Amino acid sequence: MATASSSTFVYKGVDKKGAKVQGEISGVSTALVRSQLRKQGITARNVSKKSKPLFSSGKPITPMDISIFTRQMATMMKAGVPLVQSFEIVAEGVDNPNMRDLIMGIHGEVASGTSFALALSSKPKYFDELFCNLVESGEQSGALETMLDRVATYKEKSEALKAKIKKAMNYPIAVLCISLVVTGILLIKVVPQFAETFSSFGAELPAFTLFYLSLSDFVIEWWLIIVAGIGISVASFKEAVKRSPAFADQMDAVVLKLPVVGDIIYHSVLARFSRTLATTFSAGVPLIDALDSVAGAAGNAIYKKAILSVRDEVATGIALNVSLRRTGVFPSMLLQMTAIGEESGALDEMLDKVAGFYEDAVDNMVDGMTALLEPIIMSVLGVVIGSLMIAMYLPIFQLGAVV
Repeated sequence: MATASSSTFVYKGVDKKGAKVQGEISGVSTALVRSQLRKQGITARNVSKKSKPLFSSGKPITPMDISIFTRQMATMMKAGVPLVQSFEIVAEGVDNPNMRDLIMGIHGEVASGTSFALALSSKPKYFDELFCNLVESGEQSGALETMLDRVATYKEKSEALKAKIKKAMNYPIAVLCISLVVTGILLIKVVPQFAETFSSFGAELPAFTLFYLSLSDFVIEWWLIIVAGIGISVASFKEAVKRSPAFADQMDAVVLKLPVVGDIIYHSVLARFSRTLATTFSAGVPLIDALDSVAGAAGNAIYKKAILSVRDEVATGIALNVSLRRTGVFPSMLLQMTAIGEESGALDEMLDKVAGFYEDAVDNMVDGMTALLEPIIMSVLGVVIGSLMIAMYLPIFQLGAVV
């Protein structure tokens, strides 16, 4: 569903009653924007592309904003509100100006006769291919309100799962960063003060203290290079993942083998697979096309390749559960539920239950890991900072014992 990239245009003109009107509308070119306005009964006298500010203003549009927008649209249409009017009502209740502009841009395209799915596909930054395909399926089947409800549920579940994964990753990273900063401050600011005191002792210092004094001298001399090195390493890693598919695939395989975190990622991939396939299949999307969408939403290269392999086998007439089993990366519970779903004709219901099971598993794992990490991290911090303090006070204790 490829389409030319659209832009925001500013227009001034008159409506059918001769009243002056002005506003913004999304379109591909000036000529097409004028055509869209004529369909709305507006004679445009001035149409120009909206200039972009030098610095971006307002809050960025987040996936959660898209999820809320989808839920609100589903609610409006279920209540019998026309599609075009639903955009206006939803936009009025949005606090984020950028999100409001996005909604009104889609509103302008739909009001001019463009299909909802096509209008969404012109905003690929916010609406992926899966989202657009599901909306298109709803429009073609005449059940757009039902499909929007399913898409909203899918987005809410997906964002909740992402939030759990971020919670699992952010907590230890934040504590680690804080511990490094605190240790760095102690080595740069506190230890040198002790070093000046020790220089007047005229006695040999303990090896433990000498180690920290040497470490402090090293950090003070090279701290800028250390910080730059860490920054360059992180940036290089991100760039390598972005530019090298082979490296990114290797990292996806490594992540799955990590203790604790690997299990969380593994169960989240299974939950995403089950939820996406259940949503697309229940929407009436053919299984082969659904598997294409599922592969794109897998979030892990190992499973993406496995799902594409399953798609190719299903296209030759092999049962889905058999193809999944052949990959060797899906657990027996998912395979059994898929087989039951195929035999009973309720594949989407079975996959929905599987998705719920793995989402709950991720939730429990994240809570368990957080509870486990708290005492471990505090113990590590206590050992690092405590050993540094002991190293600094040890010569003073020894001097007191001599006296």
